[in-house]
Amino acid sequence: MPLAIHPSTAKIDNAATDGLDGVEDSLAYRVEEIERHLHGWERWFGEAGTPSGEVHVADRIGTTSTPFTIDGGNDTWGSWLQILGSSDTPAVAGQVKFDLHRIEITTVERTNATHFIQIGFGASGAAALTSNTYTEFVFRPSTVQGRAAPVTIISRRRDAGTLAWARCWVVGQNTGEVEFWAGLHEYQG
Repeated sequence: MPLAIHPSTAKIDNAATDGLDGVEDSLAYRVEEIERHLHGWERWFGEAGTPSGEVHVADRIGTTSTPFTIDGGNDTWGSWLQILGSSDTPAVAGQVKFDLHRIEITTVERTNATHFIQIGFGASGAAALTSNTYTEFVFRPSTVQGRAAPVTIISRRRDAGTLAWARCWVVGQNTGEVEFWAGLHEYQG
């Protein structure tokens, strides 16, 4: 007597298997997305040498040597800083999606203080908060050199050209600059 196949098995076995060109959220699509994320090319960005409004705010490393700088408010969130403009992605021609993957914190103003960092995606930082298209993390640097290793950012894939923003809060402080570089992965679909 043959084994009965659960109805969800057909969804896995019969979904398109064209990777990221196939059916979004199929198993083949998810496996390809994970494969590209873990084994894809990574591109790193810092502050643009010659920014242009909200269109161009980030240059690739090697063409800039200036990290992004965010600053906390008076024991509250500082202002949002745009870290990706509408023409900054794709970095590789033909890619249509990206995810911000890691940041390298190079210098901080405040040591032994808890830092909150938010990174948002959308028309503005405020829009990212409203639409819940942001991610956040906490760190506590023991030296002004920030961290010895990049911080992994957990975020969803976004369409190329999506604006990205960052801000920080340094608990109990009336300012707190954080300098960092941003690294991302890009995808074909």
